Amino acid sequence: MTTFSMKWVQSVFLAGWLTLGSSLGVRAQAVLPPAGRLNFSNLEQQALALSRDAAQLLRFGQTDLALPRARLAVQLAPKSFQTHAVLGSVYLRQEEYGKAINHLQIAHSLNKTNPSILFNLGAAYLRDGNYNKAIEVLNQGLALPTQEFPINARFDLGNAYFLAKRYEEAIGEYQKVLGKEKNFWAATNNIGLVEYERDNIDRAINLWQEAIKQAIASEDTAAEPRLALGVALFMRGEETKGLQLGEEALKEDPRYGQLEFLKENLWGDKLLSHARRVLSNPRLQELIRTSNVSTKPRRRPAAN
Repeated sequence: MTTFSMKWVQSVFLAGWLTLGSSLGVRAQAVLPPAGRLNFSNLEQQALALSRDAAQLLRFGQTDLALPRARLAVQLAPKSFQTHAVLGSVYLRQEEYGKAINHLQIAHSLNKTNPSILFNLGAAYLRDGNYNKAIEVLNQGLALPTQEFPINARFDLGNAYFLAKRYEEAIGEYQKVLGKEKNFWAATNNIGLVEYERDNIDRAINLWQEAIKQAIASEDTAAEPRLALGVALFMRGEETKGLQLGEEALKEDPRYGQLEFLKENLWGDKLLSHARRVLSNPRLQELIRTSNVSTKPRRRPAAN
């Protein structure tokens, strides 16, 4: 993967934001208040209510509905870290990374002790391709006290180290994730990606076999480690088994038949080159041709 949070971000900030105590309810179907109903004596309270609505909508994947609420919230309370943090999270989900970074930076300037803002800011830098900045910001956030173990932030940091080719540090972060959640298959999968690029083929094969077991135990798709394992076995001479695994993977999730999708999921140059050979097989090409799927990357397993 895997795919940046590589493997997709559900905003870490939003989970904490929605648990803040408040008498203002979160209504997923709330509508924007007409201008005539705005109480200009209490704009900040209304802005925070709108931000909560936007955050809840974002949790349900309704970004088109979340965006206008989050924008209005910032207009009503431009000096509130919460409103900027939620709007930045919406932009992050919409893959408008420049706008996400801008608002998350403002949120951090208004509240420097909130680690979740830094986790989202680091995720935005990561997806924007600024790996060194992502490493800096994520480590800054991880140095702050948090109520729960920040699995997603650790995984993002591992991916940032991986993309910066700091392989030992990447493996270290993935292992920390697995130490907290043993079936976080994306971490195991990504260690396999590292090892394959370092020519530790047997080690990579063992890791992908384990990642398949973890994914199944988590009731998640095992398409990625299954395809990676198939490619490795094919290149080792076990062509029949390799093609079988490749076919199973593409039936499970045909997006993995697209090289660009694999690249987005952190597949390195060596594994991509070998995958190209395997995916050129007529059996697999037919599956790819008839799948007609989007190649939009899945950055990570769904957050808990």
